[in-house]
Amino acid sequence: MLAVKTIAAHWWVPLIRGIIAILFGITAFLLPGLTAVVFVFLFAGYAVADGILNLITAFRFAQPSSGRWWWMIVQGLLGIGIGVVTVLWPHITAQALGILVAVWAIATGLMEIAAAVRLRKDIPNEIFLIVVGVLSIIVGIVLSFEPLTALLAWVWVVGVYAIIAGVALIALAFRLRGMNAKMGAAA
Repeated sequence: MLAVKTIAAHWWVPLIRGIIAILFGITAFLLPGLTAVVFVFLFAGYAVADGILNLITAFRFAQPSSGRWWWMIVQGLLGIGIGVVTVLWPHITAQALGILVAVWAIATGLMEIAAAVRLRKDIPNEIFLIVVGVLSIIVGIVLSFEPLTALLAWVWVVGVYAIIAGVALIALAFRLRGMNAKMGAAA
């Protein structure tokens, strides 16, 4: 019961997640091409920054005697290299990013369903997180087919998913807020 109290007390977390998801979904619809390009170049920036930070860590903080410092150098160079490849050939990264997002959506969906099954023991008739999980899995499967060809459709599919998931998360947040209020009144 302590876990439910903690989850209910933090009802605002799924509310914020839901609002951000809806805003992202609206942006994906209003600016689909820009959204796709931004995805690719944000990834490039992340890969380069992560690579640089790994190199800094390897050269400044790692102990050569640990035997692990050279892995940080390899990881850093790989990150920088992938960032450069992304900038030079963004279409390759767009396809790979589509596959990564598909895998992420499927994995997230499975974890959300597992969490929902656990929550059903404490929250009767809890369906919202199961809906989000099933939607995540469906989106992941759809995205795994032809991610490069369907890049704009991919952005729209992700936009629809984000809006629906956002609404479901907001509904969950208000349900948790109600539970939190009841638990607070009972205490």
